[in-house]
Amino acid sequence: MVSPNITIGTKGERETFVCEHNVAPHVDKFSTPSMIRLMEQASNDSVQEYLEENQVTVGFEVNIRHLAPADIGATVTAYAEVIEIDRNRISFNVSAFAGDVKIGEGTHKRVVITPKK
Repeated sequence: MVSPNITIGTKGERETFVCEHNVAPHVDKFSTPSMIRLMEQASNDSVQEYLEENQVTVGFEVNIRHLAPADIGATVTAYAEVIEIDRNRISFNVSAFAGDVKIGEGTHKRVVITPKK
């Protein structure tokens, strides 16, 4: 079950710098997989502090649109907000911005698990 401290509206964010390590191989722009990773990290960050010591979250669904490019040298910030909790599943609205420009948006779902050691 999900901690009662995780509620609708719980938010998180994660930031990265666009460089040669996270651009698409065919064009020097922030890659879609890198944006999705950043959104997943923002989602995880929003709830991590509320989990029990032995719990983690893992992603199981992404529905993302990449809306605009971000150039090398840009700072991209991803935001996540809890919009639904169903047993051990948490749904998020996610977005990504390069400055004031929204470069991505969508939804992401994670499940709370206790990994076997």
